[in-house]
Amino acid sequence: MTQLSEAVAGRVTDQMRQVAAAERLEPEQIRAGVAAGRIVIPYNRHRSFPARGVGEGLSTKVNANIGSSLSHAHPEEELAKLKVAVDAGADAVMDLSTGGDLGAIRRAILAASPVMVGTVPIYAVATELEHSGAGILAMTADMLFDEIRAQAEEGVDFVTVHCGVTRGSLDCLAAHPRVTGIVSRGGSLLARWMGHFDRENPLYEQYDRLLAICSEHDVTLSLGDGLRPGSILDASDPPQLEELKILGELARRARAAGVQAMIEGPGHVPLDLVVSSVEDEKRLCDGAPFYVLGPLTTDIGAGYDHIAAAIGGALAAAHGADFLCYVTAAEHLRLPTVEEVREGVVATRLAAHSGDIVKLGERARRRDRAVSEARRALDWNGMFANLLDPVMARHKRLHSEDAEREVCTMCGDLCAVRTFDLYAKERDGK
Repeated sequence: MTQLSEAVAGRVTDQMRQVAAAERLEPEQIRAGVAAGRIVIPYNRHRSFPARGVGEGLSTKVNANIGSSLSHAHPEEELAKLKVAVDAGADAVMDLSTGGDLGAIRRAILAASPVMVGTVPIYAVATELEHSGAGILAMTADMLFDEIRAQAEEGVDFVTVHCGVTRGSLDCLAAHPRVTGIVSRGGSLLARWMGHFDRENPLYEQYDRLLAICSEHDVTLSLGDGLRPGSILDASDPPQLEELKILGELARRARAAGVQAMIEGPGHVPLDLVVSSVEDEKRLCDGAPFYVLGPLTTDIGAGYDHIAAAIGGALAAAHGADFLCYVTAAEHLRLPTVEEVREGVVATRLAAHSGDIVKLGERARRRDRAVSEARRALDWNGMFANLLDPVMARHKRLHSEDAEREVCTMCGDLCAVRTFDLYAKERDGK
């Protein structure tokens, strides 16, 4: 039984209870959301960790991508990135490794991770073929499905699969040229394979085979946006929407098979299209959880893309996006460092919480109220206790000239809070 099939049967699982406790909701609310396909609980039956939910009515979750590359493969660094991401508050990590011993790296991450873990299985197939000198054109459907099964048996909780890159959606792309073409690594690999052999995408053609594997191990599908826009100039174009329609149909087929599914989204989206991109997904995919990369609201922010992504992510979360994939300052430039991973998680958590203030109202505002009340009372420890990153805040405070005083170096003896207290005291004494 999967989380979805249990929910449809009216049964509340231990994982649903854990999600309910974390969200301060009733377990029945979680069960109903899972049954409707509007909440997913990525939780492979072979693992044990505190379950978290993604979807309607829940706090916006944050994912951190880690992983090696062909040019930079240091397994110990990936474990350090995992630790710093989790310590910074990431709800999930994805191992996107393409260099070194991929199986060993993935298994080490699965063993060490206290949060859900996702992968992109085609990366492992493509990397192995690249190492052998054969290249992606040597891939067979069996290779791809065997890799998906192997990772499911190891305990991967969710997999990104680019099932919507079909002959039809690629024809749409050919009819509507883009500035950046295909920027999805998995999408581009499949497109090349399909074009060379004039064949349909095996993930689409043999979708029932994929569903059988995921059902057996309760792996959640993250239906990847292989045609996501890589520039704000390509956002919400016909190819992206054509793929989204396909993903909506595939999500419905997954639910019918008892397999949980969420939908991946852009990408690069200007501010004026962020809300409509979320609304399109919810409409075309029956409210399935929406997992977005950013979105980045401008193409000119390399070196600061974590900021551009946080701007888009906050707006997307406020209007219904459920899962934000972080972006780091190294995006478009190189693999991130351990410190850039931490910064990326913090920036994305700020975006997620900013969205939740709108989406969830008072449930999300409790900490903001606590911080504001502590600031009003000049209660520094009370403020630190409720901050998103109290370690950084304490560090900055302790390394200032006024660390031992009630005030800070911004205002000093001209502190507005103290001045207002004097005003209020004099006002009330009259």
